[in-house]
Amino acid sequence: MRTVSRVIICISVIVGLCSVLAVFFRPDIAGWTGLNSTIILSQLFNSNISLATTATSTTPTTTITNSNPPTTANMTTPALLPRLIRQTFLAIEQSEGAGARVRRSIGTPRLRHLSPFLMLDHFAVSPGAGFPDHPHRGQETITYLLRGGMEHEDFAGNRGRLGPGDLQFMTAGRGIVHAEMPALDTEGGVNVGLQLWVDLPKRLKACEPRYRDLKAAEVPVAEVDGGKVRVKVISGQSHGVDSVKDLAYTPVWLLDVEIRPGGRIVQPLPEGWNAFAYTLEGDVLFGPEEGNGQRAVGEFHNVVFEPEGQAVYAAVDEGAPKSARFVLVAGLPLDQKIVQYGPFVLTSQEEVYQAFMDYQTHSNGFERANGWQSEIGKAMVH
Repeated sequence: MRTVSRVIICISVIVGLCSVLAVFFRPDIAGWTGLNSTIILSQLFNSNISLATTATSTTPTTTITNSNPPTTANMTTPALLPRLIRQTFLAIEQSEGAGARVRRSIGTPRLRHLSPFLMLDHFAVSPGAGFPDHPHRGQETITYLLRGGMEHEDFAGNRGRLGPGDLQFMTAGRGIVHAEMPALDTEGGVNVGLQLWVDLPKRLKACEPRYRDLKAAEVPVAEVDGGKVRVKVISGQSHGVDSVKDLAYTPVWLLDVEIRPGGRIVQPLPEGWNAFAYTLEGDVLFGPEEGNGQRAVGEFHNVVFEPEGQAVYAAVDEGAPKSARFVLVAGLPLDQKIVQYGPFVLTSQEEVYQAFMDYQTHSNGFERANGWQSEIGKAMVH
């Protein structure tokens, strides 16, 4: 009897071990096949990655619960949870600066703020117009020139020029006064671009001003869907391609996406970040094809996505007459109050009042504004 009991016990132990091992080595658990069980347990207890199951599949997919960028996927990866559209609206053209025309889609009654984003202008500046000497405090600006040429100059002696596809990241910090004007040798054409204002964390609002330029030739490109989709990775990641450097204090992804007719892309974004798309050309189908989830959006629209979800789905109809182009932008929301008056963006009314006083008295960051006038601003035609 003892021998039989021992045999039964041994068989039970072996069966139990096989059951445990089967859990860790089941081929239907994505990414776990062949992993050591000790490693798996360590990952479950020590990492920030949790498991989530989508409604369309029984295979779990990883969901990143912190602000670290997700691993980008290609067109063959399991379905990622799509970001739904919260709202979409046309950016109405209006006058801004001195003779410039802009389509503002963030910083209006329709969308006052989308933290960390404060303003988005799609600008068109003709010769004789522009943005002459003006101050900033408390934010960063990202200028992306699409056509023509623009010059900038500030009270610290910094001066430069942007050509088509070039970008400038400017941190105003504690204070800066500068001018942005069309280049005079662009054969009289209209200069077109985007300018995005990004909020600074409260701890950095008093930092020293700085510039970072990114030339068009430095921007890496990802090709998707057999070359039907091209993504300029200005900041962030797309399909295995990383941007060349971090250019803003506040974490921001900026992707310039062009889709030919019949092309489609699934673009992962950091979860929990606020995200939007601004359409520049053509008609884009946003959303997954399944379940009539796609929505057609024409040019000059802002498409605001819900923060829940893992990726933005976009496509262009096979029979479309031309390609579509849009910028996809995502940023880490800042848990702080926004008090903005014109070019001053702080976290309290008292700080805004102080910014006005500092600018008027040329103090606390605005000392160099005393008596300064830009050279490019002088060239403005009145």
